[in-house]
Amino acid sequence: MSMTDPIADMLTRIRNANMVKQQKVDVPSSNLKVSLAGVLKNEGYIKNYKVMPDQKQGVLRIYLKYIDEKDSVITEIKRVSKPGGRAYAKSEDIPKVKNGLGVAILSTSKGIMTGKQAQEAGIGGELLCTVW
Repeated sequence: MSMTDPIADMLTRIRNANMVKQQKVDVPSSNLKVSLAGVLKNEGYIKNYKVMPDQKQGVLRIYLKYIDEKDSVITEIKRVSKPGGRAYAKSEDIPKVKNGLGVAILSTSKGIMTGKQAQEAGIGGELLCTVW
């Protein structure tokens, strides 16, 4: 059976692994997911990620980050744009997450980037998720 929303699946796997304090989580790989993991790493929400080849599409291994091995760096990770209802934002309408404490991640014509980077570039896009 095909998956209708692979991004939501990735975010749910990260959320579930954070709740049980796992050190890493494996997700079926795609270019979009690798780009999303890159943004999460650059923003300091995950330690690292690695793409491992297998017989199918590859596996994206995400190494989670914790504070004092107790509290997760990711407090909340939420999917905004869904297959049933896409959410788009112009550069001036990109929302601030938790008054600037969190990050909005967008899919733009220049690739996956944070809301702040998209505003600086003056481009909008599809609002994929919010993290804080």
